[in-house]
Amino acid sequence: MARAIWSGSISFGLVSIPVELYSATEDHTVHFNQFQRGTTDRIRYKRVNERTGREVPYDKIVKGHETKSGEYVLIEPEELDEIAPGRSRTLDIEAFVDANEIDPVHFQKTYWLGPAKQDFARPYQLLAQAMKKTGRAGIAMFVMRGKQYLTAMTEDKGVLAVHTLFFADEIRAPKDVLDVTPPNRAPRGKELDMAISLVESMADDWRPKDYRDTYTEKINKLIKAKQKGRKVKPEAEPQESTDVVDLMDALQRSVEASRKRRKVS
Repeated sequence: MARAIWSGSISFGLVSIPVELYSATEDHTVHFNQFQRGTTDRIRYKRVNERTGREVPYDKIVKGHETKSGEYVLIEPEELDEIAPGRSRTLDIEAFVDANEIDPVHFQKTYWLGPAKQDFARPYQLLAQAMKKTGRAGIAMFVMRGKQYLTAMTEDKGVLAVHTLFFADEIRAPKDVLDVTPPNRAPRGKELDMAISLVESMADDWRPKDYRDTYTEKINKLIKAKQKGRKVKPEAEPQESTDVVDLMDALQRSVEASRKRRKVS
């Protein structure tokens, strides 16, 4: 069984339910160590005192924040724990909102939330069913691993899911980051009709199992091939950008190709 990464209580109104938090996802990324080229010598990183050049053990390290004057304010780990809201052990629901109102740009990561013990399963299930019936998400704050999170709690097949969210001031506006912004005048006419036809011809149901991490698969294939002294055929270059002049032609050919693929499948 997986281990809980956080434990505490859901708190809403005068109700408190002991719960445990579990990661809902896992990372399949292939991780590499670093070596000096031409050797089998590992590259290591050490925590070194910049003045003495000596390595420093973890228990001797504290956090420091640089102020505008260039000075550092040193903070002990226990001082951060002491100021954590609810001492890092309460997930406080502040409001229940329409789940569809939350813009996807706010979502970070998803966790499963379960009752800490069987004794708390009934109030847990009661909350889950109430959220399912109302279509509401519980907006809550909590502290985990030295950081405060804004979260949206939702019901998912009888289980509570906690989605960490970006705060409003962490979201960038498109105009602040895009070098080229779309024109104010919306596209229309035959080009738009053709683009809509292409979208509709490629319409399908959402089936998550149809998609997999092919890049990681190719990395594993490359590693096995190098173990055996073989070479792997490189992927084809991506297609070139569509010229604006040829846009209608590209759209037309894309629609026809998509329809042919549908007939074959």
